[in-house]
Amino acid sequence: MSDPKSYRPTAIPTDPGVYRFYDKNDRVIYVGKAKNLKNRLNSYFGSNLLEKTYRMVHTAVRVDWTIVKTEVEALQLEFTWIKSENPQFNIQFKDDKSYPYLAVSLKDEYPKLYISRAKKIPGVKYFGPYAHAWALRSTFDVLQKNYPIRSCSDSNFARAAKTGRQCLLGDIGKCAAPCVEWISKEDHLKLAKDLVKFIDSNPDDIARTLEADMAKASADEEFEKAAKIRDQIHALKRSSETAGTMLSASLSADLLAVHEEITHAGVTLFSVRHGRVVGSRSWVLDRSDVLEDQDIIEAAILKAYADTEPASEILVQHLPEGVSTIENFLSEKYGHKISITAPQRGEKVEVLGTVKLNAHQALIQYLSKRSNDAAVSGKALEEIAAALDLNELPLRIECFDISNIQGTSMVASMVVFEDGQPKKSDYRRFAIDDNEGFDDTLAMHHVLTRRLKRYLAEREISVDEINELGGAKPKFAYPPQLIVVDGGAPQVAAAARALAELGISDIALCGLAKRLEEVWLPDSKDPVIFPRHSEGLYMLQRIRDEAHRFAITFHRSRRSKVMLESLLDEIPTLGDVRRKALLEKFGSVTALKKATLAEISTIPGIGEKTAAQIVEALQSASEAPTEIIDMQTGEIITQD
Repeated sequence: MSDPKSYRPTAIPTDPGVYRFYDKNDRVIYVGKAKNLKNRLNSYFGSNLLEKTYRMVHTAVRVDWTIVKTEVEALQLEFTWIKSENPQFNIQFKDDKSYPYLAVSLKDEYPKLYISRAKKIPGVKYFGPYAHAWALRSTFDVLQKNYPIRSCSDSNFARAAKTGRQCLLGDIGKCAAPCVEWISKEDHLKLAKDLVKFIDSNPDDIARTLEADMAKASADEEFEKAAKIRDQIHALKRSSETAGTMLSASLSADLLAVHEEITHAGVTLFSVRHGRVVGSRSWVLDRSDVLEDQDIIEAAILKAYADTEPASEILVQHLPEGVSTIENFLSEKYGHKISITAPQRGEKVEVLGTVKLNAHQALIQYLSKRSNDAAVSGKALEEIAAALDLNELPLRIECFDISNIQGTSMVASMVVFEDGQPKKSDYRRFAIDDNEGFDDTLAMHHVLTRRLKRYLAEREISVDEINELGGAKPKFAYPPQLIVVDGGAPQVAAAARALAELGISDIALCGLAKRLEEVWLPDSKDPVIFPRHSEGLYMLQRIRDEAHRFAITFHRSRRSKVMLESLLDEIPTLGDVRRKALLEKFGSVTALKKATLAEISTIPGIGEKTAAQIVEALQSASEAPTEIIDMQTGEIITQD
């Protein structure tokens, strides 16, 4: 790694501009913008850098900059450079799908309707993207019947014009056949513009107009015309239904939401026009390379609208810093006013919640697709074995995590991965006595000791005993090739002490620290750094995150039971017997809150009077500030 002092620039201007950091191979590794270049660049050469920024400036060997006049110009140049250079430390979006668009080539002499997955072409009007190709094909078929502009290739159009014979689409009424002059060039262009207006308009308004025309045709006894309009209305409704979920007709906006996990984040964009979800798209990014001062929402907006024109309103979960600059940039780029807002209540907030749920699902699908690939899992295990200098592939990996609230309600989890896949039947949870004064390291030593003592006791089971057990060893009798602990050097040292005290030397051990995703080994002063896109590191992260999730889930259930015990203790008329009966019946405050007065009264020893006291105590508890647990960090958040 380089020393930032060796390339720290001098005489930096105070103008707004865009800067680029380069590595030793002269590749751009980070692009940023600044209102004041001097202040911004000097901040990278301070002594108290955050972890990922520290890694970036120590990877770089030089930095340059370009001065611009305004913040909008800076944002535009930053966007262009990120797109062309694909820098390592800027937010990288992964998108393995090519989404289809509905396209109308208004630039052509005879406009054409077609489905496109290619890069956007000037003069072509695009609608979408559509998440499901089948929905787009259905919509395409309906549009052809109602607005029969040509959809053939240029060569087929020229051939038909030369021979004077229309194609099959003309014969079946899905093309007005301008190639053989069934319709004039001017009327065909008007038909194409009407099609664009229809897709951009509220279908309810068009339906009402068509219904009025149908009624008039019927009154004039033009029944054939009325039947045709009736079919158009039916097709219009079908087209609206295939476009997506119906919302308020007044809602026309783009909605962008992010779901963040420890290692990755999912981003989803919904395009809503007149209450119809006409398109959706999702991306996944690796958070390990996201610098601390980078805003995922800002990066997602610039990514989403690189080639796609946004709606006049973009709804997001929170406003990025410099939101006015982004609005001005997009407004200048697409030629109409664009606003970015963060709704606080109402339908827009509810729809944003749905968009975030889709971002979560996109992330789950991406991670599942990656983890279920046998070839990828094999490569990951090989990388882990090589990096940790193991004698064999770690086909069985066990990971341990500790969860607590300021030393109370402490629990531990053990998750098991075999051949790179979770084996949930072997997962275990450990309750830890709060009165023993455990901290995280002591708790880790305690849990590893408990687990490994079971291994030592069960591995000596005889064949006769195994047969009595149905021909299978107890689950703790199988040793892991690798133990992973959630934490850095202190947790690894505590786990290593447990192994040494039990005389176990044939099980490898490492720890994965969350801050920089460093892998720590026993008796090692320096961590093992896996490559940025290492499948081995990804597998260790996934195992660690699963252990964390499993521990937090157990912790919440145990804490809920403790809360119920505490609540029941405050009711003076309840003795030990009746408290125990309530705990056995309901088990948590949540379950007890759902019970009715009659259901509580049926517990032996509890009448209506006592049940009423319990309900009153529950109501008082509900009015008090509540605490929830952040599932990613374990942080306790108080809510009024």
